[in-house]
Amino acid sequence: MNKVFKNFRKKATTLTLAAVLSLSTLTLSFADSSKVVTLGANLKPEQKQQMLKYFGVNDNEAVVLDVNNQEERKYLQGVASEEQLGKITISCSYVEPTTKGNGINVKTANLTWVTSSMIATTLSTAGIENANVIAAAPFPVSGTGALTGVMKAFEDATGKPLPEDKKELATEELITTGDLGDEVGQDKATGVINDIKSEIIKNGTKDTVQIADTINNITNNYNINLTDEQFKKIEDLMLKISQQDYEYNKIKDTLANVSDNVDKNLSALGENVGNSGLFDSIGDFFGGIGEWFGNLFNSNSKDLGILENTNDELLGSNAQIDATDDKAINMPSSEEVEGFFAKVWNWFTGLFNSNSENKTNDSNVNSTPEQNNAIEPKDDASKNLNNQDSSLEQNTPTSNTEDKKETQQPSVDENSSPVENNTQEQNSQDNNQTSEIPPAQ
Repeated sequence: MNKVFKNFRKKATTLTLAAVLSLSTLTLSFADSSKVVTLGANLKPEQKQQMLKYFGVNDNEAVVLDVNNQEERKYLQGVASEEQLGKITISCSYVEPTTKGNGINVKTANLTWVTSSMIATTLSTAGIENANVIAAAPFPVSGTGALTGVMKAFEDATGKPLPEDKKELATEELITTGDLGDEVGQDKATGVINDIKSEIIKNGTKDTVQIADTINNITNNYNINLTDEQFKKIEDLMLKISQQDYEYNKIKDTLANVSDNVDKNLSALGENVGNSGLFDSIGDFFGGIGEWFGNLFNSNSKDLGILENTNDELLGSNAQIDATDDKAINMPSSEEVEGFFAKVWNWFTGLFNSNSENKTNDSNVNSTPEQNNAIEPKDDASKNLNNQDSSLEQNTPTSNTEDKKETQQPSVDENSSPVENNTQEQNSQDNNQTSEIPPAQ
């Protein structure tokens, strides 16, 4: 009996050790593969090292893969123009799969045609539900190749391939959104496509008439008139999406976050979606401020992981940084914070000064000539107030946003010829990667 027990204990110990070793190997394998970086194949070695430093990873800490133009063409062919297909790949990505409920969080740097919200909503179409994603380049580029790199990195990080038909749909959605954005603006285009898709998936809409009605309703909310070609392209895309097996509850947080970001960006530009009025706009503005500060001190918010570890200064002060969550953008300096509050205060005092000026003007209209002469010195003061109000208005958050957009530098298109891109790339290097680069022809 003792002999049997000893043999059993020996076998049990052996099996337990084997199981522990197997689990350890599996854990290490997952930990290693959970950090995956893709680099544009046409970057120079020093530029690749620059991007690794930007992401905050070393060669031995992550799986590093190259993405070339042939891989991009696999999904872009047939939905993108030859100019959009291009001949080289510059965009890079860093992907971290996350736990359930974290959603898709995206940060972009130096991508001028593709935004963080565009990537986030298209990744939900690709079949991704939870991930932190960075898409970036060492100098301004359009970013048409970013999505291909992100999908490749996610597949390698999880060890599970994404459905091919969904990857093709995601790429088609990206191009459709970008093309519409050329006409109506990136934010509006992203909001339109994201909101239509959200309604289609949530309601399980498959009928073409209902899809058309949904498109009309959403575009009316955004005050957009589509051409017949644009309408047909969106309708075809949504019909394909309606035939997939998306689970709305698993992607609704990502879709809602994209919609909120679009609304916030449009409100900052003085545009409102739907029937919202002045008070809604003011509420959105100060609500956004509250959310920004709340995110800074809220330890219970979602985990942004790799998005908060980038070295944004490495790309230069003029790098175009965009993110689906404000926490992913580096905290401003104390001088910037003080300047922000000064602008808010000036905005308030400007409102009161305007009211005071109007009362003074009313008094001038109703006064006698003698009274008008008696208050002429106040007229000079009013002129000074007018000049002050004019300068204050230039310091409002909305004007600051518009000025910033107007001074953004043109980007290098990943779709121009190799000679053009090499020239643009060299120019970028000679000017610390941030100088003005002529747009692709």
